[in-house]
Amino acid sequence: MTTNTGAMNTNDTKMAAAGTAQNGRGQRAVVLLSGGMDSAVVLAMARARGFETYALSLHYGQRHSAELEAAARNAASLGATAHKVVVVDLRSIGGSALTADIAVPEAPGDGIPVTYVPARNTIMLSVALGWAEVLGARDLFCGVNAVDYSGYPDCRPEFIAAFERLANLATKAGVEEGGIRVHAPLIAMGKGEIVTEGLALGVDFAQTVSCYQADAQGRACGRCDACRLRAEGFARAGVADPTRYAPG
Repeated sequence: MTTNTGAMNTNDTKMAAAGTAQNGRGQRAVVLLSGGMDSAVVLAMARARGFETYALSLHYGQRHSAELEAAARNAASLGATAHKVVVVDLRSIGGSALTADIAVPEAPGDGIPVTYVPARNTIMLSVALGWAEVLGARDLFCGVNAVDYSGYPDCRPEFIAAFERLANLATKAGVEEGGIRVHAPLIAMGKGEIVTEGLALGVDFAQTVSCYQADAQGRACGRCDACRLRAEGFARAGVADPTRYAPG
């Protein structure tokens, strides 16, 4: 069994950026795909490493469906073998501006923001883990980032390392079949680096949706934290921002 650390995730990122991480050898991998820019880059990276990719999105009661529509486009354009959407009703729990009637903040604040969805990444990775066992996949990929991010606790290297330990304790694959690996190749990358990596791998960022409150057409508000981080990423990469913004 393998236990990852924050250092492992940094090395994972460096290998991908250098184009040397061709280690999939046709093995299956489950990739969490939200429809946003980070997960699209991770899907492209997993495929470039030689994995046969199975994309997984969760319809968890988020504020809009535009990101799920974007996820379907990304799965098709980036060569996923399959794309599954699983419904998990986190709106019935609430507690977040993304799953309850709480306003999305449009200015930076202190502490963990109200756009944090309680236990979301734990739930998403757990569903991905279950599907991976069914598929016979031993690798999970997710797009968490701990550099240019909103401070969510489930985006840190410590969380990824802990979840991998859990996966190897709690599954047949972990106990009897060689172990589960959790990859977070973007975790130590800035948004500008992520944009550059994605462009090198052929990601069409115009087909991604990052905004917390995008309209029905997938147009961004341009004011929320997700929009701010996305715009800064394109600026740092020195490329034009392809995001479609809602009028006003």
